[in-house]
Amino acid sequence: MSNRELVVLGTASQVPTRHRNHNGYLLRWDGEGLLFDPGEGTQRQMLHAGVSATDLTRIFVTHFHGDHSLGLAGVIQRINLDKVPHPVRAYYPASGQVYFDRLRQATAYHETAQLHTSPITSSGPVPTSGAPFTMNAVALSHPVDSYGYQLIEPDGRRMLPGKLAEFGLSGPVVGKLQRHAAVEVDGRTITLDQVSEVYRGQRFAFVMDTRMCEGVERLADGADLLVIEATFLSADAHLAEEHGHLTAAQAARVAAAAGVRTLVLTHFSQRYPDPAGHLAEAGEHFDGELVVAEDLARVPVPRRR
Repeated sequence: MSNRELVVLGTASQVPTRHRNHNGYLLRWDGEGLLFDPGEGTQRQMLHAGVSATDLTRIFVTHFHGDHSLGLAGVIQRINLDKVPHPVRAYYPASGQVYFDRLRQATAYHETAQLHTSPITSSGPVPTSGAPFTMNAVALSHPVDSYGYQLIEPDGRRMLPGKLAEFGLSGPVVGKLQRHAAVEVDGRTITLDQVSEVYRGQRFAFVMDTRMCEGVERLADGADLLVIEATFLSADAHLAEEHGHLTAAQAARVAAAAGVRTLVLTHFSQRYPDPAGHLAEAGEHFDGELVVAEDLARVPVPRRR
């Protein structure tokens, strides 16, 4: 059985509060652990959430503002301290290479782990060799280079027991049909399409600091689970536009238009101590499953339709 869930490590924008840590999000996807935007304090939040360094296989940084990246130093050193046995790959905007290097070598430590890097220079697929999914980076609109990430699971195929029985297929011949897409049985050619159906792979999207732009819509398209910033409420829409952020209403409208199934709002400004306003504002535009993220919450990826 697959294990797919989002573990929320932090939800504050710019500065942490008494109840919200800097950003940090772990996506468990079968055997992979994808850590997004590790802000300051992420290592400690991992401890509270029951996430170990050995769970991590990939690290994604959307941009190099402190609330999204200051935790890199501690996380990278913990990966080495715990001697994580598998390679870990880091993805980040290439224009922030100097910041990544500074954080990676912030203090002295003994390097024991393999950390591979994939700097991103433009929108498009990023290398995910060996993963059961593909990953796209999409440029967003923020004062510094910022990318969102879209995980896409390939479509699969489900065998239909009733159709197999109708054609008298069972045992090894079914495996042969799956491998070759057609088999000869008693002088008849039976194709895979006749006894199976395609099911759509699942999608996850991660959208952090950005004002409204075409990239937001691209990332959200068809997402089963969308994690998206909602820094401001509509009353402060002028601040959102000025500083390169979204409002809860904008995030919800995008999700509704994109057919998102579960919408997770996060990255809240400290000016809003109570997220009830975000829930109410987004609820006016989105009627799917709506989650206002809280630190250490767990959000399952919705089951297939």
